[in-house]
Amino acid sequence: MSDPLREDLASIPRYVPGKAIPDAVKISSNEVPYGPLPGVVEAITEAAENVHRYPDLGVVELRGVLAERLGLPVERIVTGTGSVALIGHLMQAIARPGSEVVYSWRSFEAYPIAATVAGLKSVQVPNTPDHRHDIDAMLAAVTPATRAIVICSPNNPTGPAVTADELDRVFAAVPEDVLVVIDEAYREFVTDPACPNAVERYASRRNAVVFRTFSKAWGLAGLRVGYMVARPDVADAVSRCVIPFAVNTAAQRAALAALRAEGEMRRRVALVTSERKRTVTAAREFVPDVPDTQANFFWLPLGERAVEFAAHCEARSILVRPFAGDGVRVTIGLPEENDAVLEALRAFIEA
Repeated sequence: MSDPLREDLASIPRYVPGKAIPDAVKISSNEVPYGPLPGVVEAITEAAENVHRYPDLGVVELRGVLAERLGLPVERIVTGTGSVALIGHLMQAIARPGSEVVYSWRSFEAYPIAATVAGLKSVQVPNTPDHRHDIDAMLAAVTPATRAIVICSPNNPTGPAVTADELDRVFAAVPEDVLVVIDEAYREFVTDPACPNAVERYASRRNAVVFRTFSKAWGLAGLRVGYMVARPDVADAVSRCVIPFAVNTAAQRAALAALRAEGEMRRRVALVTSERKRTVTAAREFVPDVPDTQANFFWLPLGERAVEFAAHCEARSILVRPFAGDGVRVTIGLPEENDAVLEALRAFIEA
């Protein structure tokens, strides 16, 4: 009897979440450490009274508010269970026999999972020595089989963001039948004016697709809400791949409440970016080649010592995110948490 399961799925690396150990300092998952935004808990509590009812299938109110904020027609916005799910749905929507997707590596670990599940071939282009996207090499990797080129900006897990000049070159170089997918999960933390708001700069491009999430700066990681901006036919195709009722009622109401608290979100982001500058500057005293970061985390390029450093931190009840053989991603936490990881780094390097 033949096996009904696809053989290629066995090759997919499993997504590795940041560890969670009681009472440990958890700076492994890029969460914002300040709790839910004002009004969010109340919105969730109110939504709980109607959990015996199905959610709004079309996520009409939330999509309408997003459309108004972004100045775009609502039919160009698709919501899903975090931007990661929508990335997977886009891959499903564009996959054809023999088709490919180009992305930088190392980058977001969900990309190879989503591509393989959809039946796309991954074309992984190594980062530059300073841990940025190698735009020239990515463009050189585009072939007639390429359906999309994925730009993660800021790049998870290394931190640098792509500049407007670089993205302009991508759009100028690739044909319109290749989607330029810009993953802006950490957009709110970007402070470098050279790094553009992709929705504002590229929404008019026919092949532009932009992903964003409420999981990071908006503090809704536990509820899974993300959205995608694309031209109407692409948005429609992706929406057909989304599981019905994917964004639950509590998540929809919480996202709306979070949007009403944008001022507080911006205040918290400013705290994170201030700590980011302080912490990265201090970390470079021990690891000089820590790259610039525009996200709420930074990258320690420790190579073969990455797992060793993560174990060293865990022994101190600090949880960071190692990528074996490459480096360690460290989320910016509260000042005392950042101080703890800096002390752990000092002890590790000086041992």
